Amino acid sequence: MKTDVSIPTPDAAELGFDGARAFVFTPDKGDGPWPATILYMDAPAIRPAMFEMGERLAQAGYYVLLPDVFWRAGPYPPLDIVKARNGDPEMGALFAKLRASTNANLQMQDTKVYLDWLTTQPKAKAGKVGVTGYCMGGGIALRAAGTFPDRISVAASFHGGNLATDEDDSIHKLAPQMQAKILVAGADEDRSFDKAQCERLDAALKAANLDAEVSIWPGARHGWVPTDMPVYDADHAERHWRELTALFDGVLK
Repeated sequence: MKTDVSIPTPDAAELGFDGARAFVFTPDKGDGPWPATILYMDAPAIRPAMFEMGERLAQAGYYVLLPDVFWRAGPYPPLDIVKARNGDPEMGALFAKLRASTNANLQMQDTKVYLDWLTTQPKAKAGKVGVTGYCMGGGIALRAAGTFPDRISVAASFHGGNLATDEDDSIHKLAPQMQAKILVAGADEDRSFDKAQCERLDAALKAANLDAEVSIWPGARHGWVPTDMPVYDADHAERHWRELTALFDGVLK
């Protein structure tokens, strides 16, 4: 069951929108309420592969909110991330426009709105929320766990990048504020999350006495979960689904 929703935000009206574009997925069977989760998309944006993932998580017994992180860019055509990264001018310009429409502050501003909105939904149990993210969404999920520790009780990141950098606002520096149970699965041979970042993130989460597992999955390339990615890996994607649902079930159910 997929429902398109528009969630009012502080800046939506001035930008000419009713609200932030998002999608809700619920199990096909039962009346709920179900534990609330937020699924943060990867950089290639909203597309059928993201809907597949929202639907699958919902069928595991969850109320799933899939926000369009790029909603401020307005309606956009399908983004071909491979062409964009290979120099196609049209796709490159679109990708640049989408990326420019958001930043960490706006993402956390929106996340607060989403968490508040979930508490108003009768089909969602949103006292404690689970978040999962992919690619850039992995970083958003972990940043949300550090920004809203009293609201987010479990967080996962898959093939996320730039999670433990030298920047002042690096996500790993939020570890002391986190309270969630955390799973981070990095991609193999990924310059955006190499061994050094993995070790730095793991050390930060352990120093904060968090229940956290941080690793790089050998053989799993950056982007391995969505079915439409060139590096999609069915075996590692299924491992992701097993570990994600076990993580969420253990905390939220």
